[in-house]
Amino acid sequence: MLCGTSFSGKSTVARALAEQLPAVVVSLDEINERRGLWGGDGIPVEEWGRTYQLAQAEVLELLSSGTTVVVDDTSSPRFLRDGWRALAVGAGVEFRLVYVEVDQAMVRARRDRNRVAPRRRDVADDVLDQHLAEFEPPGDDEDALRVGSVEELGRAWRLGR
Repeated sequence: MLCGTSFSGKSTVARALAEQLPAVVVSLDEINERRGLWGGDGIPVEEWGRTYQLAQAEVLELLSSGTTVVVDDTSSPRFLRDGWRALAVGAGVEFRLVYVEVDQAMVRARRDRNRVAPRRRDVADDVLDQHLAEFEPPGDDEDALRVGSVEELGRAWRLGR
């Protein structure tokens, strides 16, 4: 399970994890896109709830076939992470939270660079401001693997953390 703000590098870390494990990535952004929605434009809470339900169904189907899954999402607020933990317990699989932690200055710099040379869809200023203000990072009790990049993930993985 990935956790982190927009432009933190979660999707890059998710792809690296999926290759390393191997696993299938379930991206809530991709589910929204299939539904004709984009989080960077702002999505009503009810629609996020529906996307979360669709993601859980996809994950359960993959897990039931024996496939390892990496969930790519901001995973904020905490109750969403708790829901994923409960799903893993119910499915009898290990749950691991990876928090891609970068500061807000880096997030904004990455967003600004993306506006000059787009590599992904944009996030509106007001949506990003609200997202950053409301983001709930994992607490110490969540035992998250904290990384700031794919390189840090690789080092932590090799160390068995």
